[in-house]
Amino acid sequence: MAFSLTPGQWGDAPEGRQLLEQLGEQQGAPALLMDRAYEGDPTRELAAALRWLAVVPPMPRRSEPWEYDRELYKERNIVERLFSRLKRFRHLATRYDKLDSLFLGFIHLARA
Repeated sequence: MAFSLTPGQWGDAPEGRQLLEQLGEQQGAPALLMDRAYEGDPTRELAAALRWLAVVPPMPRRSEPWEYDRELYKERNIVERLFSRLKRFRHLATRYDKLDSLFLGFIHLARA
């Protein structure tokens, strides 16, 4: 697992690509379940180059939409439940901590 902290105004996809590069090439094409914020061509191409199976629905306005495994995509609910759990901790939701190291420590405590 890999994650990083970014300012709230940053886009998700560029940081997601950096995290993918950190994880590196994979064996056996594991599924990479992404929401539509990551559906851009550069992210999907990087995932394919690193041997990940990108499971992401296309944006509705795409001129050439692709097929994706809808049943496998339903597994994303695990990630959404993690974020929901983290948001229940007021300390994390309001970002009281000024230091990233303290904030990350509370994330680790909350997900345990």
